[in-house]
Amino acid sequence: MNILIITPAMRGSRAGNRATAERWQRLLGTAGHDVRVITEYRGEACDLFIALHAWRSREAIAAFRADWPDLPLIVVLTGTDVYQHQRLYPEDTLASMEAATVLIGLHDRVGQDIPAHLRGRLVTLRQSAALPIRRSEPPSDAFQVCVIGHLREEKDSLRGAKAARKMPPESRIRVVCAGKPHNEQWQAAVAAEVAENDRFQWVGELGEADTAVLLTGSHVMVISSIMEGGANVVSEACRAGVPVVASDIPGNRGLLGDDYEGYFPVGDEAALADLLWRAEREPSFLDRLNEQVSRLAPRFTPEMEQKSLEQALALAGKRCSSARRVNPEG
Repeated sequence: MNILIITPAMRGSRAGNRATAERWQRLLGTAGHDVRVITEYRGEACDLFIALHAWRSREAIAAFRADWPDLPLIVVLTGTDVYQHQRLYPEDTLASMEAATVLIGLHDRVGQDIPAHLRGRLVTLRQSAALPIRRSEPPSDAFQVCVIGHLREEKDSLRGAKAARKMPPESRIRVVCAGKPHNEQWQAAVAAEVAENDRFQWVGELGEADTAVLLTGSHVMVISSIMEGGANVVSEACRAGVPVVASDIPGNRGLLGDDYEGYFPVGDEAALADLLWRAEREPSFLDRLNEQVSRLAPRFTPEMEQKSLEQALALAGKRCSSARRVNPEG
């Protein structure tokens, strides 16, 4: 098939949605499809169109559906689509979802958080992660906690740093944060945290290899987001065998499961500090988290992600064929 994937993130961006688009380009290319990633839709013909973001790609989705009313359209629901834009911009977001032949959700709970009449179009796809291309060992003189991702409000990126401030004096916790600040306010906030917090280190935006070194060289990874569509960094941690301490939100539960033991309430640095302190001083607890992420790791292989992509393509083709039989005049 000739497939177009549109993402708002420009070429060269380290944004998660750009990485997703380019990974899907490789996976679908391996399966024999001809795939292009674009950031602006100009009416190009294709056999199937994939739009990352229901709201951010709304104009492209509307234009494609107007140009090609009978072709399959897959819309990928991000965390902001499901947990923010449905509420802030309901008309535009729902219009994109209604236009879709198939919806892709990136964690197991997305179906609970979209309109009931659209659930029959939903395919759940868990983003994959390769095994780390470089590995490191956690330091022996500190209990290293990593936070990986762009610094922005949705990620609540400095919650781990705030939790580190609450650790008892005997704690050896050190929080290492990697990511690009979203704006000047976040740049100032992370600079202030570095200046004031002896337990916090910010290493800026890292490439893939250095990110793998940071992840595998940490005792624990914290994901403190207030909303997530299904964070790829969780996939990476599970595949690397690094325990995750996660905010208790649908996007994290939808990847890690209800029985996972490493959740803390959103925005609660005191509870996060308690959980990190427990991980530091109770080896049995840390081992259980490690066992849990290791059991989850097979869900996040490229082979599983490619299988889900092909499932979405097959459903899109089936739904379009059914629509043509029902309405042969178009």
